[in-house]
Amino acid sequence: MVNILPLEAIGRVDVRGSLPSDPPSFLKLRERAQKPRRSGLTHVLDKGSPLETTRDMLRQMAAYVDIWKFGWGSAYLDPTIREKVAALKSENVKSCTGGTLLEIAWHQGCADDMLRFATDMNFDCIEVSDGATDMPLSEKRGLISRARDRGFEVLSEIGSKDPKKAVDPDCWLAEIEGDVAAGAHWIVAEGRESGTVGLYRPDGQIRRGLVDALTQSAHAGRIIYESPQKSQQSCLLRLLGPSVNLGNVLLEDLMGLEAIRVGLRADSFGVVAGQGSD
Repeated sequence: MVNILPLEAIGRVDVRGSLPSDPPSFLKLRERAQKPRRSGLTHVLDKGSPLETTRDMLRQMAAYVDIWKFGWGSAYLDPTIREKVAALKSENVKSCTGGTLLEIAWHQGCADDMLRFATDMNFDCIEVSDGATDMPLSEKRGLISRARDRGFEVLSEIGSKDPKKAVDPDCWLAEIEGDVAAGAHWIVAEGRESGTVGLYRPDGQIRRGLVDALTQSAHAGRIIYESPQKSQQSCLLRLLGPSVNLGNVLLEDLMGLEAIRVGLRADSFGVVAGQGSD
Protein backbone atom coordinates (compact mmCIF):
# COMPACT_ATOMS: atom_id res chain seq x y z
CA MET A 1 0.00 0.00 0.00
CA VAL A 2 1.28 3.50 -0.83
CA ASN A 3 1.06 6.04 1.98
CA ILE A 4 -0.16 9.43 0.77
CA LEU A 5 0.69 12.45 2.91
CA PRO A 6 -1.96 15.10 3.52
CA LEU A 7 -1.25 18.32 1.64
CA GLU A 8 -0.55 20.31 4.81
CA ALA A 9 2.24 17.90 5.76
CA ILE A 10 4.14 17.95 2.48
CA GLY A 11 6.05 21.13 3.31
CA ARG A 12 7.16 19.63 6.63
CA VAL A 13 8.92 16.53 5.35
CA ASP A 14 12.57 16.60 6.49
CA VAL A 15 15.59 15.67 4.39
CA ARG A 16 15.39 12.03 5.52
CA GLY A 17 11.88 11.71 4.06
CA SER A 18 10.07 11.34 7.41
CA LEU A 19 7.74 13.69 9.19
CA PRO A 20 9.35 15.75 11.98
CA SER A 21 8.54 14.51 15.46
CA ASP A 22 7.42 16.57 18.43
CA PRO A 23 10.20 17.82 20.75
CA PRO A 24 11.16 15.24 23.38
CA SER A 25 9.70 15.76 26.84
CA PHE A 26 10.93 12.84 28.97
CA LEU A 27 13.52 14.85 30.98
CA LYS A 28 12.84 17.23 33.84
CA LEU A 29 14.82 20.34 32.95
CA ARG A 30 15.06 23.73 34.54
CA GLU A 31 12.25 25.87 33.17
CA ARG A 32 13.21 28.91 31.13
CA ALA A 33 11.09 32.06 31.20
CA GLN A 34 9.27 32.84 27.99
CA LYS A 35 10.29 35.86 25.95
CA PRO A 36 10.34 38.75 26.47
CA ARG A 37 12.57 37.74 29.39
CA ARG A 38 13.70 40.02 32.21
CA SER A 39 16.37 37.60 33.43
CA GLY A 40 18.41 34.85 31.87
CA LEU A 41 18.99 36.94 28.74
CA THR A 42 21.29 35.67 26.03
CA HIS A 43 22.87 38.45 23.98
CA VAL A 44 24.78 37.23 20.93
CA LEU A 45 27.55 38.86 18.91
CA ASP A 46 27.19 38.81 15.13
CA LYS A 47 30.59 39.46 13.52
CA GLY A 48 29.14 39.71 10.01
CA SER A 49 27.25 36.52 9.29
CA PRO A 50 25.56 36.22 5.86
CA LEU A 51 21.82 36.82 5.67
CA GLU A 52 21.03 33.16 4.99
CA THR A 53 23.15 32.10 7.98
CA THR A 54 21.15 34.49 10.13
CA ARG A 55 17.89 33.02 8.88
CA ASP A 56 19.14 29.47 9.43
CA MET A 57 20.25 30.26 12.98
CA LEU A 58 16.90 31.83 13.76
CA ARG A 59 14.95 28.85 12.41
CA GLN A 60 16.86 26.60 14.77
CA MET A 61 17.55 28.74 17.84
CA ALA A 62 15.45 31.91 17.94
CA ALA A 63 13.84 30.77 21.21
CA TYR A 64 17.24 30.92 22.91
CA VAL A 65 18.25 34.44 21.83
CA ASP A 66 17.01 37.69 23.34
CA ILE A 67 19.31 40.35 21.84
CA TRP A 68 21.32 40.09 18.61
CA LYS A 69 24.13 42.64 18.47
CA PHE A 70 25.82 43.60 15.24
CA GLY A 71 29.39 43.95 16.43
CA TRP A 72 31.41 47.15 16.22
CA GLY A 73 30.27 49.18 13.19
CA SER A 74 29.30 46.20 11.02
CA ALA A 75 25.69 47.39 10.72
CA TYR A 76 26.99 50.36 8.73
CA LEU A 77 28.79 48.09 6.23
CA ASP A 78 26.29 45.25 5.81
CA PRO A 79 24.17 45.73 2.65
CA THR A 80 21.61 43.25 4.00
CA ILE A 81 21.18 44.90 7.38
CA ARG A 82 17.55 45.90 6.77
CA GLU A 83 16.63 42.31 5.83
CA LYS A 84 18.52 40.93 8.83
CA VAL A 85 16.74 43.23 11.26
CA ALA A 86 13.39 42.27 9.73
CA ALA A 87 14.25 38.57 10.07
CA LEU A 88 15.13 39.07 13.74
CA LYS A 89 11.93 40.98 14.43
CA SER A 90 9.83 38.23 12.81
CA GLU A 91 11.33 35.74 15.28
CA ASN A 92 10.94 37.97 18.37
CA VAL A 93 14.68 38.63 18.69
CA LYS A 94 15.74 42.21 19.45
CA SER A 95 18.32 43.79 17.16
CA CYS A 96 21.07 46.01 18.58
CA THR A 97 23.77 48.22 17.13
CA GLY A 98 27.35 47.91 18.37
CA GLY A 99 28.53 50.60 20.76
CA THR A 100 31.53 51.46 18.62
CA LEU A 101 29.28 52.69 15.81
CA LEU A 102 27.68 55.35 18.00
CA GLU A 103 31.02 56.26 19.56
CA ILE A 104 32.55 56.93 16.15
CA ALA A 105 29.48 58.90 15.09
CA TRP A 106 29.75 60.99 18.27
CA HIS A 107 33.46 61.55 17.67
CA GLN A 108 32.68 62.80 14.15
CA GLY A 109 29.80 64.99 15.32
CA CYS A 110 27.02 62.99 13.67
CA ALA A 111 25.45 60.99 16.52
CA ASP A 112 21.94 62.12 15.55
CA ASP A 113 22.52 60.86 12.00
CA MET A 114 23.47 57.47 13.43
CA LEU A 115 20.30 57.37 15.55
CA ARG A 116 18.22 58.26 12.48
CA PHE A 117 19.95 55.44 10.59
CA ALA A 118 19.03 53.01 13.38
CA THR A 119 15.43 54.22 13.29
CA ASP A 120 15.28 53.81 9.51
CA MET A 121 16.68 50.26 9.74
CA ASN A 122 14.09 49.49 12.46
CA PHE A 123 16.58 48.53 15.19
CA ASP A 124 15.09 47.75 18.59
CA CYS A 125 18.13 48.57 20.74
CA ILE A 126 21.07 50.96 20.82
CA GLU A 127 24.29 50.23 22.68
CA VAL A 128 25.97 53.31 24.15
CA SER A 129 29.62 52.97 25.14
CA ASP A 130 32.61 55.18 25.86
CA GLY A 131 35.38 52.58 26.00
CA ALA A 132 37.03 53.38 22.67
CA THR A 133 37.15 57.18 22.81
CA ASP A 134 37.69 59.97 25.33
CA MET A 135 33.93 60.60 25.58
CA PRO A 136 33.05 62.40 28.85
CA LEU A 137 30.43 60.72 31.04
CA SER A 138 28.13 63.70 30.56
CA GLU A 139 28.18 63.12 26.80
CA LYS A 140 27.57 59.39 27.21
CA ARG A 141 24.55 60.03 29.39
CA GLY A 142 23.24 62.58 26.94
CA LEU A 143 23.38 59.90 24.23
CA ILE A 144 21.57 57.45 26.51
CA SER A 145 18.76 59.93 27.03
CA ARG A 146 18.53 60.84 23.35
CA ALA A 147 18.38 57.19 22.30
CA ARG A 148 15.71 56.40 24.88
CA ASP A 149 13.68 59.45 23.84
CA ARG A 150 13.69 58.09 20.28
CA GLY A 151 12.08 54.88 21.53
CA PHE A 152 15.11 52.59 21.63
CA GLU A 153 15.84 50.07 24.36
CA VAL A 154 19.22 51.31 25.57
CA LEU A 155 22.14 49.10 26.55
CA SER A 156 24.87 51.09 28.30
CA GLU A 157 28.33 49.56 28.38
CA ILE A 158 30.58 50.15 31.38
CA GLY A 159 34.30 49.47 31.65
CA SER A 160 37.20 50.23 29.36
CA LYS A 161 38.48 48.31 26.35
CA ASP A 162 42.01 49.33 27.37
CA PRO A 163 43.69 46.39 29.18
CA LYS A 164 46.11 48.82 30.86
CA LYS A 165 43.37 50.84 32.53
CA ALA A 166 42.84 50.12 36.23
CA VAL A 167 39.61 48.34 37.14
CA ASP A 168 37.89 50.02 40.09
CA PRO A 169 34.64 48.34 41.25
CA ASP A 170 33.45 51.55 42.94
CA CYS A 171 33.78 53.45 39.65
CA TRP A 172 31.82 50.74 37.84
CA LEU A 173 29.04 50.90 40.45
CA ALA A 174 28.87 54.69 40.26
CA GLU A 175 28.71 54.53 36.46
CA ILE A 176 25.82 52.06 36.65
CA GLU A 177 23.86 54.43 38.88
CA GLY A 178 24.38 57.39 36.57
CA ASP A 179 23.63 55.47 33.38
CA VAL A 180 20.39 54.02 34.76
CA ALA A 181 19.35 57.49 35.92
CA ALA A 182 19.99 58.75 32.37
CA GLY A 183 17.62 56.12 30.97
CA ALA A 184 19.59 52.92 30.34
CA HIS A 185 17.45 49.78 30.37
CA TRP A 186 20.41 47.38 30.56
CA ILE A 187 24.02 47.62 31.70
CA VAL A 188 26.63 45.73 29.69
CA ALA A 189 29.73 44.81 31.71
CA GLU A 190 32.75 45.06 29.40
CA GLY A 191 34.60 41.93 28.35
CA ARG A 192 35.08 42.57 24.62
CA GLU A 193 34.87 39.82 22.05
CA SER A 194 38.19 38.47 23.36
CA GLY A 195 37.20 38.07 27.03
CA THR A 196 40.52 39.55 28.20
CA VAL A 197 39.64 43.04 29.51
CA GLY A 198 37.19 44.62 31.93
CA LEU A 199 35.52 41.74 33.74
CA TYR A 200 38.48 39.52 32.92
CA ARG A 201 42.21 39.40 33.44
CA PRO A 202 44.50 39.17 30.39
CA ASP A 203 44.47 35.36 30.72
CA GLY A 204 40.66 35.28 30.56
CA GLN A 205 40.12 34.59 34.27
CA ILE A 206 37.18 36.35 35.91
CA ARG A 207 37.87 39.25 38.28
CA ARG A 208 35.89 37.68 41.11
CA GLY A 209 36.04 40.77 43.35
CA LEU A 210 34.57 42.91 40.58
CA VAL A 211 31.75 40.45 39.92
CA ASP A 212 31.00 40.25 43.65
CA ALA A 213 30.77 44.05 43.77
CA LEU A 214 28.46 44.20 40.75
CA THR A 215 26.05 41.76 42.37
CA GLN A 216 25.61 44.25 45.22
CA SER A 217 24.33 46.97 42.89
CA ALA A 218 20.70 47.97 43.25
CA HIS A 219 20.52 47.38 39.49
CA ALA A 220 22.23 43.98 39.48
CA GLY A 221 19.31 42.45 37.58
CA ARG A 222 19.96 44.80 34.66
CA ILE A 223 23.58 43.71 34.16
CA ILE A 224 24.54 41.70 31.08
CA TYR A 225 27.96 40.11 31.57
CA GLU A 226 29.94 39.91 28.35
CA SER A 227 31.31 36.36 28.24
CA PRO A 228 32.61 35.32 24.83
CA GLN A 229 34.57 32.32 26.12
CA LYS A 230 32.72 29.12 27.01
CA SER A 231 34.73 28.75 30.23
CA GLN A 232 33.61 32.24 31.29
CA GLN A 233 29.97 31.40 30.63
CA SER A 234 30.24 28.25 32.74
CA CYS A 235 31.96 30.12 35.56
CA LEU A 236 29.39 32.93 35.67
CA LEU A 237 26.55 30.42 35.64
CA ARG A 238 28.11 28.61 38.60
CA LEU A 239 28.68 31.89 40.47
CA LEU A 240 25.41 33.67 39.70
CA GLY A 241 23.00 30.92 38.70
CA PRO A 242 21.36 29.83 35.44
CA SER A 243 19.31 33.03 35.13
CA VAL A 244 22.33 35.32 34.80
CA ASN A 245 22.30 37.60 31.75
CA LEU A 246 25.19 36.77 29.39
CA GLY A 247 26.42 38.78 26.43
CA ASN A 248 28.78 38.68 23.45
CA VAL A 249 28.00 34.99 23.07
CA LEU A 250 29.31 33.71 19.75
CA LEU A 251 26.70 32.30 17.38
CA GLU A 252 28.41 28.91 17.28
CA ASP A 253 28.26 28.68 21.10
CA LEU A 254 24.56 29.47 21.42
CA MET A 255 23.22 25.91 21.64
CA GLY A 256 25.93 24.96 24.13
CA LEU A 257 25.04 27.87 26.38
CA GLU A 258 21.36 26.96 26.37
CA ALA A 259 22.34 23.39 27.29
CA ILE A 260 24.22 24.76 30.31
CA ARG A 261 21.24 26.92 31.36
CA VAL A 262 18.82 23.99 31.45
CA GLY A 263 21.25 21.42 32.81
CA LEU A 264 22.13 19.39 29.74
CA ARG A 265 25.89 19.70 30.10
CA ALA A 266 28.06 18.06 32.73
CA ASP A 267 29.71 21.34 33.76
CA SER A 268 26.35 22.82 34.82
CA PHE A 269 24.38 19.80 36.05
CA GLY A 270 25.14 20.41 39.73
CA VAL A 271 24.08 24.05 39.61
CA VAL A 272 20.81 23.43 37.80
CA ALA A 273 19.92 20.27 39.71
CA GLY A 274 20.53 21.97 43.05
CA GLN A 275 23.65 20.01 43.96
CA GLY A 276 25.69 23.05 44.89
CA SER A 277 27.07 26.20 43.28
CA ASP A 278 30.50 26.65 44.84
